[in-house]
Amino acid sequence: MAGAGCGLVALGPGDDFRYLCGWSPLADERLCLLLVTADRHAVVAPRLNLEALQQTVDAPVFAYGDADDPASALLDALAFLGGPGEFVAVSDDLRADHLLLLQKHLPHARWRAASTLLAPLRARKDPSEVEALRRAARVADEGVQAAFRACRVGASEVEVAEAARAAMAASGAEHVPFVLVASGPNTALPHHTPGGRRLQPAEPVLVDLGARVDGYCSDVTRVGFLGEPTRRFWEVWEVVDRALRAALAAARPGVPASEVDRAARQVIEAAGYGARFVHRTGHGLGLSVHEPPSLHTTNPEVLEVGMAFTVEPGIYLPGEFGIRLEEAVVLGPSGPEVLSHLPRDVAILGGT
Repeated sequence: MAGAGCGLVALGPGDDFRYLCGWSPLADERLCLLLVTADRHAVVAPRLNLEALQQTVDAPVFAYGDADDPASALLDALAFLGGPGEFVAVSDDLRADHLLLLQKHLPHARWRAASTLLAPLRARKDPSEVEALRRAARVADEGVQAAFRACRVGASEVEVAEAARAAMAASGAEHVPFVLVASGPNTALPHHTPGGRRLQPAEPVLVDLGARVDGYCSDVTRVGFLGEPTRRFWEVWEVVDRALRAALAAARPGVPASEVDRAARQVIEAAGYGARFVHRTGHGLGLSVHEPPSLHTTNPEVLEVGMAFTVEPGIYLPGEFGIRLEEAVVLGPSGPEVLSHLPRDVAILGGT
């Protein structure tokens, strides 16, 4: 904060709040803010959160009831903290009405995103965070295996997704942020939402999912095939697998994030599919499913030991199929540690 000239950080419920406090309240329409200055911090919160906050956060809590105007509690907290300085940093995902209330009562402040301060801290994981990421990866592995066991001709994408969710819940997930299951031509849609389409013989299935364990998230993608994969499918899969391996080989401390993206992209472009690789190579992973660093073509951010991120090249052929393979890794001194223990080979899936 001092280096950035920031006098006040205001965080609503979410992953930044949890990172600093070890717990985050439910995000709803009630104003709830963690307020941090150079030498003090306080919380403005609805009274229904008072006991939980007092058990987990070492800070004065300025509480209000549901029938009260939260502005009064906010003003009391600001008076306790003193002047906010010129710059106020707020949660990137703070509700608009809560931001407007802050702006109303801090009319002379200049505003910036709190991620400019917190993202560099959160990007470098300590050993306890890495262990949580490993546990989350093990749970995600269970989800992929359950999804593939549920793949049979006639099963719907939703049914396969629900099997994965149930397996992750049974394996210790506190929350399942997402399960993407795509079949047949839907695999060419990078962020397809599972629907009622039923699996058919001789077609691929793509499973992309993650679990939250002890606050930390996993993210893994694997592909399977109902029956014997076609030669064209194998050819494209092999390109994607080589791209992923090239990106993993490029991921080293001191290397710009853009170099990892470039390593994967060069393999795919050389095979003639450059126009069909339509997204970045990866993203940071931690308390949030998507957080810095972003592994895209122009990102100069240098990778550091302790960073966790995904590597997930893909090729998408509209009307035919798509293939994406994804590993979540933690960067060590000599390179990335892959967190999943699943093979990346194409899973040959069950019949009727």
